[in-house]
Amino acid sequence: MTRAVELSFERGTLLLDCKDIPLQPDDVPDGFLPDDRVGGKLRGPAHLYRRALGQLIHAGLDVQDDARAYQPVELEIRRRRDPFPHQRDALKAWDKAKRRGVVVLPTGSGKSYVAEMAIAQVARSTLVVVPTIDLLNQWMWVLGSAFGRERVGGVGGGLYEINELTVTTYDSAYIHMPDFGDRFGLLVFDECHHLPGPTYSQAALTSIAPYRLGLTATPERSDDGHEAFRELIGPTVYRRDIDELAGLYLAGYETVRLKVKLSEDEREAYELARETYLDFLRQHRIRMSAADGWSQFIRIANRSRAGRAAWGAWRKSKEIALRCEAKIELLGELLGQHSESPTIIFTNDNDTVYEISRRFLIPAITHQTKTGERQAILQGFNDGTLRAVVTSKVLNEGVDMPAASVGIVLSGSGSVREHVQRLGRILRRQEGKVATLYEVITEQTSEEQTSERRRDHRAYD
Repeated sequence: MTRAVELSFERGTLLLDCKDIPLQPDDVPDGFLPDDRVGGKLRGPAHLYRRALGQLIHAGLDVQDDARAYQPVELEIRRRRDPFPHQRDALKAWDKAKRRGVVVLPTGSGKSYVAEMAIAQVARSTLVVVPTIDLLNQWMWVLGSAFGRERVGGVGGGLYEINELTVTTYDSAYIHMPDFGDRFGLLVFDECHHLPGPTYSQAALTSIAPYRLGLTATPERSDDGHEAFRELIGPTVYRRDIDELAGLYLAGYETVRLKVKLSEDEREAYELARETYLDFLRQHRIRMSAADGWSQFIRIANRSRAGRAAWGAWRKSKEIALRCEAKIELLGELLGQHSESPTIIFTNDNDTVYEISRRFLIPAITHQTKTGERQAILQGFNDGTLRAVVTSKVLNEGVDMPAASVGIVLSGSGSVREHVQRLGRILRRQEGKVATLYEVITEQTSEEQTSERRRDHRAYD
């Protein structure tokens, strides 16, 4: 007697209707439990679709698959070219891993072409998930150009159109995936280090897509969230770092650390503020090296006037170290030295961005910059009309600036990812190009320790 079951998709989950046929415990797919709200049908997470379907078939059940709404798609890369060895090897590794997994490649090494080849190979409806609206627009253009599609769907930034090839943002994906998580056979997570977490991870958990590709240059997260990739996307199947590709498929590069000194007045103000802050830590036995040191400081500081004074002192000491006058003077010298080289200046805050913009008449890009103005600045930079641009964090990832050959980091966080991303902005290969990343730090301040932390990557060995 044939035992028939029905598998369907409902709001980011899977429903298994056993048709009143009792299943043996070993026949129930992993993660499925009875749900009294739907008459005792079994419900399971959507991302287990591929595994659940295999388990049901292996158990000898006749499965009526109503969950899958995606279709085969005829896709051929219109502008086909020979892939670089690392791109070809990445695709082979992903294919060998049953078309699930994360590919780690540096910025500028052609991650998007790996995705194009994967999309063509799978030949199923595909959703590309990206962190920003700028990248949404960029990917819509890339897919339309690569596959000769006049209409590529988009969800986010006022768009809501689902097509065989569609691009969405992480913000939109986790909200809308329960509605269309059955309509795509392949998910491509660009800059996939954004995915782990209680909200964005829903974009992966509420989709049935059996094929998944993650792309990133910097997979590691300080909260160890990258450990979730195996469940959400698949394991890391291929990795090449900056130092392995530099000079061949990326520009050769050098990194230079330059130190400046505080003026006497700045040093006096810095030491006074620093002592106020450190004295508060000693009094309350707060160890900033501990995992919860920072959160403990914030919590205790909010309880008293002395605590708020310590918080203000910390901010003042940091501002003095990051924005001292000697840094601005050295920046002027570096701009003069590289007057013919396309240069990106990175800072930690918008106030410094606007100060540099006014002083040196350099266009600024921050989160406040309007889309049209931002596009005009980037176009002018890439076509050589503009020789420099200053920014805080918005150009760290997801922006194509192939002309850039010099980066000047005036200030930043202790994040290794941020520092590697900033290096990646200037490594797009061009004939004869050797890129230079300057890091300007204030000596005998806490910025020296920050610099050591963010350089903890093989690209700076």
